[in-house]
Amino acid sequence: MSINIIPTIDLLYAGQVPLIPAYAPAPNGQMSDTRGRLLGDLRISVTDRCNFRCTYCMPKEVFGKGYQYLPQSELLSFDEITRMARLFVAHGVTKIRLTGGEPLLRKNLEVLVKMLAALKTPDDKPLDIALTTNATLLPKKVKALKAAGLNRITVSLDSLDEVTFRAMNDVNFPVADVLKGIDAAHGAGFSAIKINMVVKKGVNDQDVVAMARHFKGSGHIVRFIEFMDVGSSNGWRMKDVISSAEIVRMVNADMPLVQAQSNYSGEVAKRWNYADGSGEIGVISSVTQAFCSTCTRTRLSTDGKLYTCLFAQSGHDLRALMRSGKSDMQITRAIGLIWNQREDRYSQLRTEETTGRKKVEMSYIGG
Repeated sequence: MSINIIPTIDLLYAGQVPLIPAYAPAPNGQMSDTRGRLLGDLRISVTDRCNFRCTYCMPKEVFGKGYQYLPQSELLSFDEITRMARLFVAHGVTKIRLTGGEPLLRKNLEVLVKMLAALKTPDDKPLDIALTTNATLLPKKVKALKAAGLNRITVSLDSLDEVTFRAMNDVNFPVADVLKGIDAAHGAGFSAIKINMVVKKGVNDQDVVAMARHFKGSGHIVRFIEFMDVGSSNGWRMKDVISSAEIVRMVNADMPLVQAQSNYSGEVAKRWNYADGSGEIGVISSVTQAFCSTCTRTRLSTDGKLYTCLFAQSGHDLRALMRSGKSDMQITRAIGLIWNQREDRYSQLRTEETTGRKKVEMSYIGG
């Protein structure tokens, strides 16, 4: 079945307005794609702005002072986001993660969290609502987010070394600002906070062991992420990738590890426990050990486009359906068709040819 293509002013990520099938079965919470992968996770980017300029995500050369961010009128409102979330939940989504850009730059984000927390799955269970943040604004916001119903927090922190971290965020933010945010989240009642470190060879790989050691025994979980070719602005090269196997070897040589089982099917991070029982780390191997076969995630961009892969070239314009007055049933059918036709497995097919394609930037759809 074809999808109608309608030109938009968004030339970089030209959206496809989805086809609405005349007939479709009612959502039953068990929607699968062409490879039998069930929809389970929805990542929602609430802003395309960030107060960092991380070199692997929003390099200054592209996202400088003259960069044109989306105008407020193009962003999904909280009501629109909640409506979309409700339709995805009917199709099987049980986890929602708020991303950006830096999501805490979106004013009154706790209001959105409260609206999402009021949603229930078809079997009347609460949703798992998470947030990915650089943590610099957490001390001011974390109590309100907790009270609103936020369940989990993931913090991006690429080095504990002051010089390295300031160079990577490229706006001179100190490590202490992130650590204060993590402490504030812990003080507000968030446990097992995840710390994501993107590892790039020759940039911060020398800091892997120090990162693991710092959080060992804290109750928090460091997850080391292979440097990925997300978007088209970060100058990705395969020779800059430190494999997860090498990361595990580095940590294990200093602090012995024992491989652990996954918490659930489709978990992206491979878990390793410290042999002395003092916690765990995770490694995310989307370059060297692709996990496309178990991917249950889809992404909603800041302006309402649906992306079925982190490495997508274009999205499906759900905002156009909403703002043209389409009913919940019509939009639900469109979402179902998109997922049913999904074939994505970029990381399994990654070649020199595919890495050169123009892909959506991570700041536009979140990680």
